This record gives sequence, C-alpha cells and structure tokens, in this order.
Amino acid sequence: MSALSIREAIAALTAPGAPCEMEEKTIRGVRMRVWKNAPSSLRAVFEASLAHGDLPFLIYEEERLSYAEHYRNVAALARALARHFRLAKGDRVAIAMRNFPEWSVAFWAAAAAGAIVVPLNAWMTGDELHYCLEDSGSAVLIADEERAQRLLPHLPKLSLRAVLVARATKPLPRGLLRFEDAFEASDDLSLPDVALDPEDDATIFYTSGTTGKPKGALGTHRNICTNLTSMGFARARSLLRRGEPLPAPGAAPKTATLLSVPFFHATGCHSVLCGVLYGGNKLVLMYRWDPERAMQLIERERITAFGGVPSMAWQVLEHPNFERYDLSSVESIAYGGAPSAPELVRRIKEKFPKVMPGNGYGLTETSSVTSQNAAEDYERKPDSAGLVVPVCDVRVVDAAGNDVPRGEIGELWVKGPNVVKGYWNKPEATAASFTEGWLHTGDLVRMDEEGFLYILDRLKDMLIRGGENIYCVEVEDALYSHKAVMDAAVIGIPHRVLGEEVGAVVQIKPGMSASEDELKRHVAARIAAFKVPVRIALRHDPLPRNANGKILKGELRGVFG
Repeated sequence: MSALSIREAIAALTAPGAPCEMEEKTIRGVRMRVWKNAPSSLRAVFEASLAHGDLPFLIYEEERLSYAEHYRNVAALARALARHFRLAKGDRVAIAMRNFPEWSVAFWAAAAAGAIVVPLNAWMTGDELHYCLEDSGSAVLIADEERAQRLLPHLPKLSLRAVLVARATKPLPRGLLRFEDAFEASDDLSLPDVALDPEDDATIFYTSGTTGKPKGALGTHRNICTNLTSMGFARARSLLRRGEPLPAPGAAPKTATLLSVPFFHATGCHSVLCGVLYGGNKLVLMYRWDPERAMQLIERERITAFGGVPSMAWQVLEHPNFERYDLSSVESIAYGGAPSAPELVRRIKEKFPKVMPGNGYGLTETSSVTSQNAAEDYERKPDSAGLVVPVCDVRVVDAAGNDVPRGEIGELWVKGPNVVKGYWNKPEATAASFTEGWLHTGDLVRMDEEGFLYILDRLKDMLIRGGENIYCVEVEDALYSHKAVMDAAVIGIPHRVLGEEVGAVVQIKPGMSASEDELKRHVAARIAAFKVPVRIALRHDPLPRNANGKILKGELRGVFG
C-alpha cells in the first residue's frame, strides 16, 4: 500500500468501524471525544489477560511469571482483600515498593476488587509516605521490606486495616503480614463481585512537586484505558504513514519490553505495565537502572523495546561496552518524561540503523500520553513532541488565558478523556489547575502549521534575562549537539541588573573532554549571544534526577553560589 499523509492516516484509523473510532460523550459536564472501543475498566483489561495463558508476562532476575500464573495470584489476592480485609469499592490500597513482580499483582488485584490504587514513590522518606497514606485515607498498604521498615514508626498513627510486606527477609513486627501469606493461589479464578464504570475512580498518583506537599492526581478507569488506545493509535499511524498494512486483530507480533522507569510513575504504570499486559507481551524488570545491566538483559531476553527518559537512551548509546552485546533484537527506542535533544535521534539511527525512535509528551494529570512522535515523522521533526492524539483538544494560551496565534509561544492547556478529575482532597489546587475540563499544564509550547507540538520549558523554569525570555530546552539542545556532552541542565544565575543570567551544568561523556570556553563557543555558533551560558560547570557524574527521570534543578542552583 502507498504511504498516507497525516490527515489520511488519522481519517483511516478513526473512521466509523475502524479500530480507533471516536464518539462524543459528556463527562462531568464537559463535552469531549472518546475512543469508542477502549476497554471499559482496568478490571476488563485484566480479565482479558487470561487469554494469553502460558505466555511469559513478568521476568525479574531468574524469576518468570506467566500470564496464567499472574492471573491466579491476582484473583486470589483480590478475593483476600475483599473477604479478609473488608475492602469495598472506592477504598484506597497503597503500593510502596520497587519494581518487583508483586507490584503488578497488587495493582491488578486492587483494581479488580474495585479499589482506588495509590502508587507511592519508593524514593519517599517515611514522613512523605506517611503524608500520602494519611491524605489518601488508604485502608491497606502493600509494601516491600525496605518501605515497610521506613514506615514502622508511622504505622501507629495511621488507620490501616492491613499492611502486607513483600519479599520480607526478616521476622515481621506484630500486626504486619507477609504478602505471600495474605492469600493462597488456587485454580479459583473468580474475582470479587464489583461493577465498574468508566467514570469510576481508579488511581491516585502523587505528583513529584519540588515545593509544598505532593498532590494526588485522581484518575478514572476511562483515563487509563484511553491511554491504551492512544498508544495503539500512534503505532498504527506510523505504519500507515510508512505505507505498511495494519496487523489483523490479534495478529500483532509479540514484543519484549525492558522496564527502566518506576511502576509508580504514570509512564511505568499506564503506558508500560497496562500496555504490555493489554497486548499479551513480555515485560522484563530491573532492580535499578544500570545501562550495562540493561544491555545484558536486552541480549538475554531478546528485548524489542526499551527507553524511559532520554538520559537512559544516552547512557546505553555512549556506554564503553556497547559493542560487546548483541542488541540486534531492538526495534523501538522510545522515551518521554523529559525534553529530548534532536541530536539523540541522530545517535540512535547511527547505532541502531533499523530502529524507529520515538518520543512523546504527557503528564501524570494526562494519564501519560497526550502527543506522540515516531518513525519518519520523528526523524523529520526531531525537536518536536509530536501530534496530539485525536481525542485530545489543546490550546496554547497567553497569561490571560487567550489563544495565541499558531506558531507563537504560550502555555499548553489540554482537554480530553485522559485528563484526570482533579487533585484528591485539594479543591483549591484543582480550581487553580483545571478550568471547565481544561488542564493548565504549566508547560510553554508552540505548535507548527502541521499540528506538531514543541515543548520549550516549564513556565516556572523559563529564564528572563534583562526582559528577554530564554527557554532552557533551546540552550540545552545546543549543548547536546556537542559530541562530548552527555547530559545538560540550564539554570538561572541571579544578577543584580539583568535579573538572571544563563548558567549550565554539563555531564561529559566517559573518555571525552571539553572545556567551558569550548562549549560556550559551540553554543554561541548556534543560538543568540544573550542565550549563551555565562558559566558552565563541568562534571563526569550523572546529574541529579528524581525517580521519574526529571533533573532536579533545585539541587543544581547552588553550584554557582
């Protein structure tokens, strides 16, 4: 078949009777488009997974869990939650653990039982975990041993009905129960009798705010199930754009994905965990991110897709032992969660000539995917986050909330069935960030004539030097284009007259070198002089990032005194 234009591909995929057909619905008083054929709930997604039988689902170190084994464990835990711990629809079940297989079992069991799942950041301190458990009113906590130990002093102050501890190696204090003792897997595959609607509450994901208490983004079953269809739409659009036929329903080749981001992040949960299970594919877990271990697993498990955040792709590409491993199984390298430099696309194509790279844009509040850029479109526009999925509406607005002309810079607002209801127990924060269904993302963007989004900066991170706006991404991209630069973060340096000047912290690639003056000259040849960093701090250690892969710029601001 011949390659289709963007408009033709979208029309073919969303036509009546097509896999990604749309319809209009009024949700919480807001009229919007939805995917007509999206699953109705997470429980429906899980129930369909039984059809994958003995295919491998979760791989962790030497442990292997098939779809059938996973289903039995989930069903047994869901029944135990309902019968033994009196869990009812709408009760909250918190999960605080690393990416162990038990995380998936806990998530699907709680969701299938009608609970609201509360994934907690495993990097949080005991005080932070306590806050989220108390704020969410969680009834049950499922934690690994490390998180359980961290919370021990706080448990008497919490109204938890049960605390289940996975992978306990030591005797547990009184009142805590081993995860494996909470249920007994059997041939009984029945689930608790709970009716779920697409608009029912499904998850509370606490945002990784750098100031103040974290906010719990309250997501519905429709939010997450929308994401599943949106990801499928983006893949199908790429095929039609290349002139390749769509696989017959149920005939798509099986894939193997390496999970390099946390399950407690919207990408790790909504896009990876839910997406892999929905497709009957294999998911390989890592105890922690390590680029060489990632390459070992790619070779051993014949991984077809990996990614995470851009820095992870860079670390694999630039690893000194890259050539030692057979990475020929890789078909896709996709990333999001942080801006990616156009130079990354060139390097991927250089090292993986057959790979179709991709990136996307999304937030916790948009249940992961809002836009995606992949394959030839990404190679054509490597500095773009891609096209917005058809069920989403977007606006680019000025400070007064008025739309700016196409091509001009403004804040991105998003409306659609993937946008969460608001923030749990925080009506004022909800009112400040949501207007009649529109989410104020806080991201500065522009949109070109074809509808491709370009993410320029966080509104709060933009630098203003002598009245001139400077977008960090533009300066960082110029730094990334230098052959010795592995990672870069642009930050403001206070200045008495100008307000701020441009500073940068740069990680140099292993075995390479560059001077501060050399990098300044390199940047000056690519962008306007007033945007060139006046100071560049060089280091060989990785820049500090949070669990979601975002650079902690607050920790870097002290570099320049």
